[in-house]
Amino acid sequence: MAQEQKNNPLHGVKLEQIVTELEAHYGWERLGELINIRCFKNDPSVKSSLKFLRRTPWAREKVEELYLKTKASPWG
Repeated sequence: MAQEQKNNPLHGVKLEQIVTELEAHYGWERLGELINIRCFKNDPSVKSSLKFLRRTPWAREKVEELYLKTKASPWG
């Protein structure tokens, strides 16, 4: 198991941390433009976003992908 996680850049990073950091970096409005999901556009909050993302794998995947791109960016 440790071998599998060795190359996982999200290992140890909680979804709440991802959403919080993305919101701090982009803001809710820009997040809603980058990832077109309602929890970022209509009355957004970390709590509502976490609830949606935990039960919607495709959306969570997009958020995780944006997080990794943002962390890898020299402007991130």
